[in-house]
Amino acid sequence: MFYFAKYLAQIIVMGAQVVGRAFARALRQEFAASQAAAEARGGAGRQSAAASSFTGMTLQEAQQILNISTLTPEEIQKNYEHLFKVNDKAVGGSFYLQSKVARAKERLDEELSIQQQHQSKPPDQQQQT
Repeated sequence: MFYFAKYLAQIIVMGAQVVGRAFARALRQEFAASQAAAEARGGAGRQSAAASSFTGMTLQEAQQILNISTLTPEEIQKNYEHLFKVNDKAVGGSFYLQSKVARAKERLDEELSIQQQHQSKPPDQQQQT
């Protein structure tokens, strides 16, 4: 019986080590990928990350909520108006969903503003931000 408990303990410890190593490796890969993405976006990437933190919603989440594939003001406004009306409480909609739609539009508007600022800077200033 003692040997069985000893082997069971060894199996548990080895399993925990394997899972721990796999988790650490996945964490390093994710960190490297996020750094590469931030470097690829340059200064706009840092501003976009700050906007995500401020609004509590990532750009991808906002695009999914408003069903937007490209960031154009016309498409954002059209989808926003439609989804806001559809989710109006007076017609049986949900205030929660309506507020999600409004937050998504705010996030996308902020991203458009960031992109416009980044494009309007001279190339030598884009490197510095």
